[in-house]
Amino acid sequence: MTEIIPLKFLAIEGDGTHLMIVIKINGKKANMLLDTGASRTVFDINRIGKFTTKKKFGKNKQLSTGLGTNSMQSHNTLLKKIVIGKIKIENFQAILLDLKHVNESYESIGLPIIDGVLGGEILSGFKAVIDYGKKQLKLKV
Repeated sequence: MTEIIPLKFLAIEGDGTHLMIVIKINGKKANMLLDTGASRTVFDINRIGKFTTKKKFGKNKQLSTGLGTNSMQSHNTLLKKIVIGKIKIENFQAILLDLKHVNESYESIGLPIIDGVLGGEILSGFKAVIDYGKKQLKLKV
């Protein structure tokens, strides 16, 4: 079975494009960038409080790389349920990063704030196909 999720195209720097999807985290809508180059899905530590009642998060020993740095402190938390279209992922071990710089850049050019980045482990796990013509993300269940 294939699950089809609509994509929003965000215009960046004239002819550039970022892809966004809306998912649900613990029943609440979340804006997620789709990033085929990101090895893992990450969530903004500044916005995760919208989706969980936890106030303290585990600190990862290893620093994260990517997003313009190789020395970013990451944290982790368990998210009870993530829903992408009709796909349900329960007890997801989430990585939390400070995505403030991304959201500040987006706000400065009038784009919506993101709650996280949907990365490779989910995209490859569900054999993702991006259909640019139809503006769809296809996931195999």
